[in-house]
Amino acid sequence: MEALITSTISVAIAEIGDKTQLLALILAARFKNKTAIILGMLLATLLNHFAAAWLGEWLMSYVTPITVRYWVAGALFSLALWILIPDKVDAKESRFYVLGPFLATFSLFFLAEIGDKTQIATMVLAAKYNDLTLVVAGSTLGMMIANVPVIFLAQFSADKLPMLWIHRICAVLFVIQGIATLLWP
Repeated sequence: MEALITSTISVAIAEIGDKTQLLALILAARFKNKTAIILGMLLATLLNHFAAAWLGEWLMSYVTPITVRYWVAGALFSLALWILIPDKVDAKESRFYVLGPFLATFSLFFLAEIGDKTQIATMVLAAKYNDLTLVVAGSTLGMMIANVPVIFLAQFSADKLPMLWIHRICAVLFVIQGIATLLWP
């Protein structure tokens, strides 16, 4: 259960203000079919995070647990720094709109997640917990918790949110997780 809960919370936190969250906002404003957007996001996240978790577990089989612990803590500290850099959505997403809401969302989310902090967090957590199923379930749940409300609240402007403070608080939470990883294996 710890793998599920930690993965859910970590990814939900990392997703706040992330480019895929901004992408969800744009897609919800562009398309009326919220169900298709949510399903596209869910399947893209499952596929992407499964690959990341598998890679994390595979790496775990080649290094010692103490090395993984330091690697995970270092990755969490790096995520804390990375989250302080706000994401912007690339203008290239418009060419995917012709695919319709489901395929556009699936394609854009899958591509946007490659190398993203939530994908890296999923890989790190899979290495730490060595439980692919619970980590993928948790990371996907975290993505959905962070993004589904954005889809339904697309009519509100993200400009009104205190993003600087949200990013700073998230960074502090990742630092706390990194310290906890070093202190309690």
